[in-house]
Amino acid sequence: MRPRKLLRIARWEVTKNAGGIDRKTAAIVGVTLLLFGAVAPLVVAQGGVAIDQGIYRVGVDEESPLYPVVEDDPTFAIRDPGAELGEEIDVRVSFTRAVSSGTTKGEAALSELRSSVTAYNDRVMRGEANQSAAFPVSVTLNYVERDVQIGPGGSGDGGTGDGTGDGTGGGTGDGTGDGTGDGTGDGSTGGGGTGDGNAGGNIGGGLPSITGSSGTTGAPSDIAPPFPFESLVLAFLFVLPLNFVIQAYGSTMLSERINRRGELMLVSPVTRADIIGGKTLPYFAGAMALEVLIVVGIVTLLGAEGGLFSILAVVPLVLLFLSATFLGAMFARSFKELTFVTVAITVSLTTYAFVPAIFTEVTPIALVSPLTIVVRDIQGASISLSAFGFSILPPLFTATLFFGLGAGLYREEDMFTQRPIPLKVLDSLAGRIKRARSIVVVVAMLIPLVILAELVAVAAIYPVSTAVSQTIWLSLILLSIVAIEELAKSLPVYAGFVHNRYDRSLRSALVVGAFAGLGFFVAEKGLLLVRLVFPDSLPEVQQSAVASAGPVADIGPLVAILLLLAPLLLHVVTAATSAIGGRRGRRGYAVGLSLAIAIHFAYNYTVVMLFVS
Repeated sequence: MRPRKLLRIARWEVTKNAGGIDRKTAAIVGVTLLLFGAVAPLVVAQGGVAIDQGIYRVGVDEESPLYPVVEDDPTFAIRDPGAELGEEIDVRVSFTRAVSSGTTKGEAALSELRSSVTAYNDRVMRGEANQSAAFPVSVTLNYVERDVQIGPGGSGDGGTGDGTGDGTGGGTGDGTGDGTGDGTGDGSTGGGGTGDGNAGGNIGGGLPSITGSSGTTGAPSDIAPPFPFESLVLAFLFVLPLNFVIQAYGSTMLSERINRRGELMLVSPVTRADIIGGKTLPYFAGAMALEVLIVVGIVTLLGAEGGLFSILAVVPLVLLFLSATFLGAMFARSFKELTFVTVAITVSLTTYAFVPAIFTEVTPIALVSPLTIVVRDIQGASISLSAFGFSILPPLFTATLFFGLGAGLYREEDMFTQRPIPLKVLDSLAGRIKRARSIVVVVAMLIPLVILAELVAVAAIYPVSTAVSQTIWLSLILLSIVAIEELAKSLPVYAGFVHNRYDRSLRSALVVGAFAGLGFFVAEKGLLLVRLVFPDSLPEVQQSAVASAGPVADIGPLVAILLLLAPLLLHVVTAATSAIGGRRGRRGYAVGLSLAIAIHFAYNYTVVMLFVS
């Protein structure tokens, strides 16, 4: 790329009404985003919005000791205590006695009033000078990670521990992860109590914490599994603006094709990289400006020390949204089709970025999303270099891949024709194939997308581990990984046959399949280097590690060499199987791919069950 030409194209993109949006609409969208960016940090700082404000009507007079409780809780709406019970009020308070209307809503209001009284008393007691007298019992609850082991007869073991005198809970070792500890205490006023805590029982880590801590300390009434509202809001804040940006970006890229404006660019003395980079730069800069504004606003209002990690972590996410939209705009044949493509991109990428980041403390699977780094950074939690790299590298490499595939379609043959999307997918892959050996590079190039797809698949299947048997859960994970890998190996080969890059003989299919398997094997083994660099982040990604990161059983050197070379043979055989089917057309490809998936699954399942303990 040449910076001067890139900046000139970027300036043209801004000044010519980018995305086909008129000035009035652009102004409205800009004001909306700015207001959202200004108000949302306030919501986070205040702990959220009371969506049930005034839902319960309570009749209480000012002389009642419960009046301050009702007044402080936005859930209640104060009414005249003489009003008719059931029709005008849900609960009537007579001094300290509360009576419900007897309806379902009245009973719910009475239960909420009891909780409010407890919370109000706790707030009053926290204001006392002698805290040991105010809270004679203190409970410290630490969540213990459960070690899951899968193999022949494998089972989950809970953490072990004993309840101490201060109320700290310990887990039992029977796999249930439940334990209780009793503690008593007394202060200057006397008194005692008991505290109990639950530990373990969580697959993959502790319960979500909006403070970034793995433990909870306080009075027994304070101990409760926290709902990750702050994590939810923070994740939502960073994703929503991107959906506005990609709408305009996708529209301007499709306009280059529908209105044939891109034809002038293609014949100008600039490269495709200059054109794509120049057109993308304004939208990337605008999206990053909004994200930085949100980070600065939240950090300022919350008084957090973070910010830098948050900004850096958002960069690959912005690039991923833009690259997927660019590729989708190259596939779409009309604005109506682009709408469906954009919606699919928005839903899938928002799910990928949003859902794992909500539960930042539940499991290392949360690190799939870069927003997990953002949430942890803003909450003041420590972030290791391995965790940071593990979160940002897959989406960064995937964005590079999407831009590369889209650039393969940024030519007259594909931009100004109405070819179906599946055929354009094959065009983008076949554009990189020149000879049989080219398939090695093309398949290896798809590895970032394979990693990202596998991470999302594992994150989606992980929660069902508590609802199904371990065998079914493991089979679902292995099957999803196998299907993704076989598609990545076989699609470029099939694209080569469709575009007549290879002849359709059996010998040609075997050779091309062998090269595809070799390319995937080399790229896959390159992940071993990543695992050495990020040893704490990858154990739940690949097959044996996904099965719970158990170590390989004691094996000899010959078996170790066999296990190293066996994947090469596996990838060559399965890729050749798909290639043999692909040379016969679409139906043959479907049959060959299904057979390759079955072979790959049988191999992986056997290896995991035999060697993971």
